[in-house]
Amino acid sequence: MSNSKSRAALDACIDTIESGYEYFLAYAAQGRQTDRDAGASTSQVRQHLADMAQAMDGVGAVARACAEERSPDVAEVAAAFFAAIDDDAAKAAAVLRLSLAQPDISSQLIDNLNASIHVRALLTDIFIVDEALKSRAKN
Repeated sequence: MSNSKSRAALDACIDTIESGYEYFLAYAAQGRQTDRDAGASTSQVRQHLADMAQAMDGVGAVARACAEERSPDVAEVAAAFFAAIDDDAAKAAAVLRLSLAQPDISSQLIDNLNASIHVRALLTDIFIVDEALKSRAKN
């Protein structure tokens, strides 16, 4: 399987979103009231929120480009799904940015973010497209 620029970009987006979500699961279990640590300019949870939101910007277009490289007919058939990824990513990024805008980021806030249907929908979307494009690459 060749690793095109669009595939590498998609992999980077997926890795960032997935690793952030995994970090949030651990953070939610800590029972913290705030993310502020003495002397830290930015907390890890804030960095993950920012990184994930950035990775979500345009992830549908990246997936679409990756599919187009694999097979134009697959990209055409899945056009509505790529639009759904863009929509789910925009909603998930908005909730991440709302969380990021808070003066204190508690474990409870992150636990609620983890449960967000928008975040979960995007995770499912990217896992589906990742597997579909991997399967397509093998054919």
